[in-house]
Amino acid sequence: MDAPDEARILTSHSQGEDADLDVNLRPQKLTDYVGQRQIKENLQVFLDAAKKRQQPLDHVLLHGAPGLGKTTLAHILAREVNVNIRVTSGPAIERPGDLAAILSNLEAGDILFIDEIHRLNRTVEEILYPAMEDFQLDIVIGKGPSARSVRLDLNHFTLIGATTRLSLLSSPLRDRFGVTYRLDFYDDEELIEILKRSAKILKTTIEPKAAATIATRARKTPRVANRLLRRVRDYAEVKGDGIITNTLAEQALATLDIDPLGLDQVDRKILKYIIEKFQGGPVGLNTIAAAVAEEQDTIEDIYEPFLLQLGFLSRTPRGRMVTSAAYHHLGYPALSAPQSTAKMDL
Repeated sequence: MDAPDEARILTSHSQGEDADLDVNLRPQKLTDYVGQRQIKENLQVFLDAAKKRQQPLDHVLLHGAPGLGKTTLAHILAREVNVNIRVTSGPAIERPGDLAAILSNLEAGDILFIDEIHRLNRTVEEILYPAMEDFQLDIVIGKGPSARSVRLDLNHFTLIGATTRLSLLSSPLRDRFGVTYRLDFYDDEELIEILKRSAKILKTTIEPKAAATIATRARKTPRVANRLLRRVRDYAEVKGDGIITNTLAEQALATLDIDPLGLDQVDRKILKYIIEKFQGGPVGLNTIAAAVAEEQDTIEDIYEPFLLQLGFLSRTPRGRMVTSAAYHHLGYPALSAPQSTAKMDL
């Protein structure tokens, strides 16, 4: 692949360099959190009710694309009710004993945040059922015929789960969450507000037009917007006086090969392949994946959502098709009737 996802500046997945910056740029209060207006309003009622009853928050499930603020919301909820938060992820909890150790060490009211909760091992997941419902932990002592089950009481805690693949979450686990919210992509105005706030924290001056330029190329995702801001800031410091002007922003983004709509080399490669080899489609997902040397899941989870958001790609029962809008954006002649001879392999 020309640009694996781990190296793509436009990936919405967290990269190593994001960790420290995310902590610094993360809003501390719900009122400072930009975007997701309806969710914020519901969460405020949810928080106020829990405080009034002096009870722990109900279990919360957050789902949506990477980089939209699920982890940030979890930390805000912990700060709003003034409790500790323990952060882990589904792949990190390998054995039931690992989860049992975490649960037994939680204090009353604490929040346990599990990122990528859909990747929990099923045997580990079963430990969560009585813990979430009854705040009890079932432990098996001994082996064979002499084995016996012991039930231990846990402190009342709140589980916040985050997932990018809600469909992969088992129904028994999903049904045990009292509150479920889906985070949506951000519009340009919200991203501009985020960029201005981030620039202020980074002690960087950014012109309004430059913020708008970066926002339009950030793939509707705050994490991508903040990452682009850092790269443009670097460019402005080297090529200018440190002030991010619109001219410097456009030059920096052109150097990064990011076009005005936020498409990079990989996105364009996918679209051009479908146009040039299959006259715009339809074409099967595994054929596309083979052509760009990438896994089908990666195409479906990372590249495709944004192309669908832009209206450049459509899903049909017979395969993926490139739309006339993508033809126009890439400078191809007007879209003609698609060929139907390509073998479909969904």
